[in-house]
Amino acid sequence: MTDREYTDYASVRDALLNAQDRRGFLSYEQKLALQHAEWAASDQRNGHKTESKVYKSLFDDLTAVEKLVDHPDICAKIAEMMPMSAEEVRSILASKRVPMDGSEIESIVDMVRKQIL
Repeated sequence: MTDREYTDYASVRDALLNAQDRRGFLSYEQKLALQHAEWAASDQRNGHKTESKVYKSLFDDLTAVEKLVDHPDICAKIAEMMPMSAEEVRSILASKRVPMDGSEIESIVDMVRKQIL
């Protein structure tokens, strides 16, 4: 299995804006990606802006959770989506069928709340 690097929408937005500044233009596809990244990193998507430092800190905290160690993709999704309820966390965990009890899920919600509030 290859190591993958996960990133947040704010980093994608910043990289595309940097490319636009350096080159003076973006391709049609890059413009669409920039529009999507700007929306996804804004507070219009989930009620709070995505910041790269918060994403990285939350991702690091989540990868330290025993049941999530083997699922960095789930950690990245949780760090990007910043779920504020147990139901939202359960829906993210369901995609990989990661078994967690209620107290473990609540601890994830607490981690998210500490990072964004």
